[in-house]
Amino acid sequence: MLRTYRDTLSLLGPALPVLSFLGRLPTAMCQLGSVLLVAETSGSLATAGLAGGALAAGQTVAGPLLGRLADRRGQRGPVLAASLAVAALVLAAVADAPTGLLVPLALLAGATVPQIGPLARTRSVALARRAGADDRTVGTVLSFEGTLDEVSFVLGPALVGLAAALAHPGAALLGAALLLALCGTGFALHPTASAAAPPPDGTATRTGAAERTRLPGSAYALRVTMVLQGAMFGASQAGITALTAGLGAPAQAGLVYAAMGVMSAAVGLSLAALPAAIGLTLRWRAATAGLVLLSLPLLAVDSLTGLYVVVTVLGAAYAPHLITVFALTERSVPAGRLAESMAFLTSGIVGGQALALAFSGRLAEQHGAPAAFAVAVGAAAACAALSWTVRAGRAPRGAGVTPGGAAPSGSAARG
Repeated sequence: MLRTYRDTLSLLGPALPVLSFLGRLPTAMCQLGSVLLVAETSGSLATAGLAGGALAAGQTVAGPLLGRLADRRGQRGPVLAASLAVAALVLAAVADAPTGLLVPLALLAGATVPQIGPLARTRSVALARRAGADDRTVGTVLSFEGTLDEVSFVLGPALVGLAAALAHPGAALLGAALLLALCGTGFALHPTASAAAPPPDGTATRTGAAERTRLPGSAYALRVTMVLQGAMFGASQAGITALTAGLGAPAQAGLVYAAMGVMSAAVGLSLAALPAAIGLTLRWRAATAGLVLLSLPLLAVDSLTGLYVVVTVLGAAYAPHLITVFALTERSVPAGRLAESMAFLTSGIVGGQALALAFSGRLAEQHGAPAAFAVAVGAAAACAALSWTVRAGRAPRGAGVTPGGAAPSGSAARG
């Protein structure tokens, strides 16, 4: 496993993982940061909720569009075109702008924050395929990228909370804007961006255009399972918040969620040690079974210690599911739609989380934390049902048409 990760880091180089990690932090910071900022400046939780929901909606809707643009025009343009909407939202909130202005600005901010995670996955996979890597190495690359996502979604909210405690919630969002300006631009201009650019050859371009018109049904099922995964996140967050508040320890909610993220990241890194004989379909089904079995104890937890144990153990099922779905998508969609498809998965998580958080939060207020946790268990069961009814096949790669124009390796043709 260590040798495989050394090969992965050698393939990506030292700068790209750092830039992509710091560049994806704003995605994890902006939603919570916008809620805290608007709540602080307006004094209204309802307005803060509208702003946070609008920002999530912008991320959900615009993410796949930016991914499609990256597939067709390369990655540099979409990332460099990210506007200063995040900074504008901060200035408007501090200036006590009305809700009618804050909500559209939040929507614009969400829509213009580039989803570095999906773009980094696409670029890393393209680099691996161009180097003739086999499926095992590509799987390791996806595990590594998945771990960076997990860490960013743990560290991002923690940075927001720290900035809000030490200074002001606006400082967190300004920091996110600065990270976008510096690291997002660095990621966009990194020489490896050419690996995910559309091939200049006319024939390859025509083939890529044809590929964009075909998407297997399994790709849509994989998107649905990511929405359900996001729903698990949102419902779990609502239940954790409600339970810790009911136990008189509301400040522990973030730490409980962070413990889950740390466990998920650690297990995600360990996936590289799985034998190659264990196929992705079996991994998907095993991961969804784990989601169901490990989420059921949430319905009975009633103490802070029990919550820490149950939620941390549940984190062990999250990364295998997320990483496997990304790997299945990479295998099943045409190369000409990879960035778009990766962005759809991430947007599905954001959208599912936002919807479930709003719905489960209301349930938790009326019926307690178990009601919110029941939504998480139901989402897990739906994920399991999908994994047993859908089989993701391998997309034809045509005459070697991959991002960057490289032909896939011989081993990549095996299921």
